[in-house]
Amino acid sequence: METTTAGTTQSTIGSTMAVKTVVSTSSTPDVAFISSTPAFSPETSSSTSGSPSIVEKVNVKDLSSSLQHFGFVDYFVFVAMLVVCAFIGFYFGFIEKKKKKTKGQVSNNEKDAAGAAGIEERRGSEALDYLVGGRKMKVFPVALSLVASFVSGISLLGTSTEIYVYGTQYAFILITLAISGIISWYIFLPVFCNLQLTSTYEYFERRFDYRIRIFGSCLFVVMNILWQPICIYVPALTLNQVSGVSVHLIVPVTSLVCIVYTSVGGIKGVVWTDVIQCIVMVGAMIFVIIKGTADLGGLGVVLDRNDQYDRLVGPDMTLDPTVRMGVGALLIGGAFFKLQANCINQTAVQRFLTLPNMKAVRQALVLSMVGFLLVMGMCIYIGILAFAEYYHCDPITTGLARAKDQVIPLYVMQSAGSVPGVVGLFVAGVFSAALSSLSTALNSLSAVILKDFVEPYRSRPLTERQTAYVLRGVVLIFGLISMASVPVVEKLGMVMQLSSTVASITCGPLLGAFTVGMLLPFVNTKSLLTGISIATTFTGYVVVRAQIALATGQMSFPTKPVSVEECDYDFVLPANWNSTTSAVPKESGMHSVHEISFLWYTAIGSVGTILCSLVATLFFGKQDVREVKMELVAPVLHKYWYGDYKSVSSYDVDQ
Repeated sequence: METTTAGTTQSTIGSTMAVKTVVSTSSTPDVAFISSTPAFSPETSSSTSGSPSIVEKVNVKDLSSSLQHFGFVDYFVFVAMLVVCAFIGFYFGFIEKKKKKTKGQVSNNEKDAAGAAGIEERRGSEALDYLVGGRKMKVFPVALSLVASFVSGISLLGTSTEIYVYGTQYAFILITLAISGIISWYIFLPVFCNLQLTSTYEYFERRFDYRIRIFGSCLFVVMNILWQPICIYVPALTLNQVSGVSVHLIVPVTSLVCIVYTSVGGIKGVVWTDVIQCIVMVGAMIFVIIKGTADLGGLGVVLDRNDQYDRLVGPDMTLDPTVRMGVGALLIGGAFFKLQANCINQTAVQRFLTLPNMKAVRQALVLSMVGFLLVMGMCIYIGILAFAEYYHCDPITTGLARAKDQVIPLYVMQSAGSVPGVVGLFVAGVFSAALSSLSTALNSLSAVILKDFVEPYRSRPLTERQTAYVLRGVVLIFGLISMASVPVVEKLGMVMQLSSTVASITCGPLLGAFTVGMLLPFVNTKSLLTGISIATTFTGYVVVRAQIALATGQMSFPTKPVSVEECDYDFVLPANWNSTTSAVPKESGMHSVHEISFLWYTAIGSVGTILCSLVATLFFGKQDVREVKMELVAPVLHKYWYGDYKSVSSYDVDQ
């Protein structure tokens, strides 16, 4: 291990012995072979007799336990973040709401005096306030909320771990952010903002019929049931690594805090807690980056060590879909993945709809994209930084990190653990990112359940109290379901790939459906229903089959070389250390469809929906474009489909 890490270990445990290993690399540069030699090199120490003494090595298990020194200041910082989040939720749920009611009491009484019109005017204000903040939110907090929501704990740890294990190939996916931002600017957001929807799936009923709306809503609900446990598990894994507290104790405590402030505070509480959480997250990352770089001797040392072990690499210049990080998978598949996350996802669109007009929406879009680029850039650098620290003693191989996704928390503990409160700040940052994503998802679920599954089937509108009960009940129920599902996630693979995989099953077909609706007005309901059903089924098969292959070892991907030649503690090498980490190569043309890169999954779902819908029009016929309202079609295509007719839209994009 490098001097910095060794120093930290020795200061914690005492003098240790250097483990001597011999490293040899196979003909494949992505695989390292290591054979151990006896690790008992005598050290001399001053004693009364002047004779040398042998210092016993520290066992990896003992070292791991000794590093779990999450102190009082760390706990204080972490708990303070949870308390602030809970307070913000209660503020917007009770204090701010009470002030608003008191302030508007006189004017409301005047409206009610006019008869039923006054009561009707306020009907739905509970849902409007809870789900879209009365459409009066400010640009900056909404932009920060978008950044915090989509740089989840999964991104914070998953991206860094991805860079540590596989190198910098994944970093090139950031190029696709510009693509998704431009498409969102011109195609999707103008339509959603024009229609002033609360649930994005209301669009499907207006453009097609209720069957597509329910299909889309069900896909969204299923996606969240699958994704939310991953979101909860990641920060729990972090706190477990640095404190030793059981994951099964951490998950219910933190989840309940999130459920409480989300159910009480609504979208305003979610947005403003996101702001606090984003600041904590960025502050923690900046401190770790500055201290870590300085401890290692500067940026040059960090880059040199990563380059030495083949970490600083670009995507494989191939369009072969089975290559995990090929240029096609990253730039094409990655573009589709970012499109579904930033353009049509209910959690993103709902935040944009809290803003008063299209001008504010576009400002928030630009700010959030810039913020997302900066934060993801820091995540990538932390992965590079961690490898520069462990380049001669890989903690995954030695078992010091009990899971791949615990490497980054381990690095933070060893690098910055000597400064009181810093580890607590980092853990709070990871939890902040995760809780902001979870609260966003829960709030969006309440919007979808209310608007798509409750209100359409009511003969009479819900009262304000009934609406409040439904919204908060949804948050509670789905929050508890997510908590109960965490044990399943523990048995699965790396969280970043797992998260992308889960999202693709549902979001790919949904992206295709929205694309058909806004760009191809001649496609009718039956054609789209056929297309989205086939695409969802096929994508689900590919994803599930791939997960089975990964779990059973039938499919694996080559990792970058690692070393354990300078570890200063005792450990046992894995039994398969000398075996290649790559899958058995197949002859060209012999690949199965499930062996494609996980980055292609979203593209399969969306392109499959579009193509199958177009083919289905040969059987079900085309729809008369004039029967589709212009406001349901992307403005950039109005002239193409409708000629020179003026838009019927009443939404002023410049207001």
